[in-house]
Amino acid sequence: MRALADLVSDGDVVVLSGAGLSTESGIPDYRGETGRRRRAEPMTYQTFTGSEAARRRYWARSHLGWRHIAAARPNDGHRAVAELARRGLVAGIITQNVDGLQQAAGADGVVELHGALDRVVCLACGDRTPRARLDERLRGANPGWDARAAAPGIVNPDGDAVLGDAETGAFRVVDCERCGGVLKPDVIFFGENVPPGRVRDCFALTEAAGALLVLGSSLTVLSGYRFVRHAAGHGVPVAIVNRGATRGDEHALVTLDAPLGATLRALLAELDARV
Repeated sequence: MRALADLVSDGDVVVLSGAGLSTESGIPDYRGETGRRRRAEPMTYQTFTGSEAARRRYWARSHLGWRHIAAARPNDGHRAVAELARRGLVAGIITQNVDGLQQAAGADGVVELHGALDRVVCLACGDRTPRARLDERLRGANPGWDARAAAPGIVNPDGDAVLGDAETGAFRVVDCERCGGVLKPDVIFFGENVPPGRVRDCFALTEAAGALLVLGSSLTVLSGYRFVRHAAGHGVPVAIVNRGATRGDEHALVTLDAPLGATLRALLAELDARV
């Protein structure tokens, strides 16, 4: 903890957060403890765009799961990151999460690497609309359906509830109000590329950082891991707080296998003690 506080107290910290930061808000991850228990299989971009049945299944599950995501609230970890930013110690925040909880905790200028579930994009015309509007339209197209469907006992990190074929097969999907095109959540699916400009911005943030602080990410996929490699390659010290080992541990100056909320509260207490 002292080594972590040393890095953070110098300022210009860039935070890279993953699903592990949101598990204490009730949103599961893919590869941590909750993910291993559930063996979740995420929707891929190729499956979503190539199959009408897959889109119906996705939107049925997401329609129920969205209320769980929308009801989630920031936890101590999110609030601690926002407090570090308020103190002027954070130069930027890159999140792999799509739940919006870091912003809800009060952090500004968050780079949403993988997009956000509270927006919807049309694949034909590119129009972006609020998820609340889509939720309203889906309720209108499927009156009483959510009461007939089984209550979602499991909700995946991308916001979809686990439902059977009987429930999803009866669901009606709506199209873009502007052009009639296919609607997709404004998030990066597995098999889809992050926009190049967004990636360049994250590389620039990482390269100029005083330290890179990874929170709650296994760094299994290249999308986040590349920024750890980039930081290490430019002599930027890396610290990782996560439950379990990560792909980036070999590049880190400091690693902590610990709960995110309690650890970040302790970090703030350590910094306060130095004042």
